[in-house]
Amino acid sequence: MKAIVIGGGIGGACAAIALKRFGIETAVYEAVKEIKPVGAAISIWPNGVKCLNYLGMKDALRELGGNMRFMAYKEYQQGQTMTRFSMDPLIQSVGEQPYPVARAELQSMLLDTYGRDQVQFGKRVTHVEESADSVTAWFDDGTSATGDLLIAADGTHSIIRQHVLGYATERRYAGYVNWNGLVEIDESIAPADQWTTFVGEGKRVSLMPVSGNRFYFFFDVPLPKGLPQDRTTVRDDLQGYFAGWAEPVQKLISQIEPQTTNRVEIHDIEPFMQLVKGRIALLGDSGHSTTPDIGQGGCAAMEDAVVLANMLQTNSLGIEDALLRYQEKRAYRVKDLVLKARKRCDVTHGKEMAVTEQWYEDLKTETGERILSGMCETILGGPLE
Repeated sequence: MKAIVIGGGIGGACAAIALKRFGIETAVYEAVKEIKPVGAAISIWPNGVKCLNYLGMKDALRELGGNMRFMAYKEYQQGQTMTRFSMDPLIQSVGEQPYPVARAELQSMLLDTYGRDQVQFGKRVTHVEESADSVTAWFDDGTSATGDLLIAADGTHSIIRQHVLGYATERRYAGYVNWNGLVEIDESIAPADQWTTFVGEGKRVSLMPVSGNRFYFFFDVPLPKGLPQDRTTVRDDLQGYFAGWAEPVQKLISQIEPQTTNRVEIHDIEPFMQLVKGRIALLGDSGHSTTPDIGQGGCAAMEDAVVLANMLQTNSLGIEDALLRYQEKRAYRVKDLVLKARKRCDVTHGKEMAVTEQWYEDLKTETGERILSGMCETILGGPLE
């Protein structure tokens, strides 16, 4: 059996590693000549961590992960703590800890685990064709690749999605812009072992520790889409959006490096239940493009990879049946994650300001139990529980 994997990002690399682990021949084709991760870092929650452990990267991941032992929300003007609690009850409930990691380092770990020299770069897919017993992908350089099945891990702008669904999907603007990057840890801004989030006005400023004595930071601002952006004005822009916010926020803005700060308009895609067609399977963002509001986009792709490989390994009724089993196990799960993230997004970013203001009030009496319980429910829906 030979699997063609379109896309060498998180989902595609995990799928290739998982298939290779079961002795399935793989060929990975990536559109860009060099992968430059979208976003500075990613929070890998315990369901994703367990998938990477399962795929043989347990020790490598721990080297990259930040020490996130506490979680805190702070009031935006004075920086007073609204709630602070330990992550230990979550870790004890689910049996693994979360790891915030720099995306470039995660991507590098995945490529090294699979075999970087085995990935063919500069291969942008234009279309796919299926026959009774094979699939062929055609690339914009005129070449093609044929295998027994094809895994479309070609991201939120997937070319192959339309072939599977039979219609084009629209990306939905979630209503906010996210700036993110990495800075050196400064304990006068936030503790080094804590996920710290300042909230107010439907905006947020968040810091998570990653390895190498760095914070992953992000700023969220509800804005119209399509506004012009200019890296040289990033600090001025953020100082304007966060005028009157607490001193640690101002200090963070002064310390960011404009040239390495990403600005992303956040989108998702309305969930759909069809993830496969014949010998083609959608995986990761191509199958369930989500906002980052519950931190499950990358984790869901890791789950997809584990489930897909297991279905192909344990199914004796053929590839098409195995892919249908994959769809059956993943469709409701990923739909749930996309909609949970969308709901969280709307509360966090002031879609209905009265609801958001009530959330701010509730945070003042939060013990951690409700937040961790919601996280547990999401994590325990993964395939390795």
